[in-house]
Parts: sequence; structure tokens; C-alpha cells
Amino acid sequence: MFNVTRAAPLAALVALAGCAAGTPELGRGSTAVTVSQALPAPGIQTNEQDFSNYRIGPSDQLVVEVFGAPELRREGEVDAAGNLSLPLVGNVVAGGKTPTEVASVIAGQLRGRYIRDPQVTVNIKKAVGLTVTVDGAVRDPGNYPVVGRMTLQQAIASAKGADDIANLDNVVIFRRVGSQQMAALFSLRQIRAGRVADPQVYGRDVVVVGENATRRFLKNLSQVPLGSFIPFVL
Repeated sequence: MFNVTRAAPLAALVALAGCAAGTPELGRGSTAVTVSQALPAPGIQTNEQDFSNYRIGPSDQLVVEVFGAPELRREGEVDAAGNLSLPLVGNVVAGGKTPTEVASVIAGQLRGRYIRDPQVTVNIKKAVGLTVTVDGAVRDPGNYPVVGRMTLQQAIASAKGADDIANLDNVVIFRRVGSQQMAALFSLRQIRAGRVADPQVYGRDVVVVGENATRRFLKNLSQVPLGSFIPFVL
């Protein structure tokens, strides 16, 4: 039976929640980001990026050099399992490691066996495995590799799609273009309907899917035991 004592408060609370459920806009007065209707591509070349903390991924192209041993120089591509094949050393697990960490592993394999004190450097020639961060109202937030051309829909699909409290009209892409941090607001609903183009995302982009306040409220409400509701006294 419908709980009459709960009906009035619930209706009032839903109405209040609905007031907060509209599509927000990015504030143009923000000093943190430059708001754009359409984001330009990052336009950063590989040799201009700081890869000191970059985590190597599949299909990345690496250059390995050993000081004093030019014959051991190797350019290679990380395979799907994250391995890099090198002479004398064999397969080295590079996936998930920084260039410095991989250099340390290679040096450890060479030390004593072939070279007394190897000085190894690992440089990124081509970073294919750059990641996009997908956060907010998605089923599996996290960092996902950008291999080839990836669109906004594909990035969200990588995170197992928008969840049931998502506001599909409030999807923001944050991107650094040169020295500027930029952002643009997109409607995934309009993109899915084919009314607007599906924008490309790039490595180091951050995609945030907003929440629908009413859906969030109702979801939270459904998780509260019925006995815990206190009737409003008018």
C-alpha cells in the first residue's frame, strides 16, 4: 500500500532536487580554464612532452641506448602484452613502467653478465599508449589508453558507458592546449542522435560526465529503509 505519510515529503524533496537537475554551464569567469565551444587539438609533438612520469603502454615505440655500447642501441615497439624485445636481454616487461624504471631493469639484466656498470637510457619515440581519464557518472571511472583515433563516445564506452544517474547533456572535456588549460561542454544525447559531431579525444584529456541531481536523489532514496522515514508535520 502507498505510504501516505511519505508522499507529501517525497514530492517536495523531488521538486527541490529537480531544481538542481538542469544542465549547468561552464563559467566564463573561471581563471582555471579557458572555456571553448570547440576544443582545438593539443598540437604538442612527442619531443616537446615530459615523459619522465609517463607509463609505457602497448604500441609505444622506444629507443634504448647503452653508453659505450652503440651496438646495443635498439628501437622497438612494445607488444600487446607490454613486452619489449632486446638483444642479449630478451623480453623486458615495459608496460606500466616509466622510461627510467625500464632503463633500470635493462641495466640490471646487463650488469655483470655483459657490461660491468651499464648506463642505460630509454626514450619515448612515439607515445601511442597515452591515456584519457574518464570520470564522473560512468560505470567504471579510470584511465584508458588512446590508441589511434578515439572519439568522446568511444572514451565513455571504454569506461563501460554512462551510468543510470548520468546527465547526458553535461559532458565536459578538459584539455591542455599549449600552455592553456581549456574545457568544452558537450551533449552526449545530441551526439548519439547524430545532431552534432562526435569530438575526438586525445591522450591526457580528462572527460567528466555530470550527474542528474534528481536521479541521484531517487537512487539514494531507494537505498534507505522505509522505516527510517520521518513524516513531515504541517
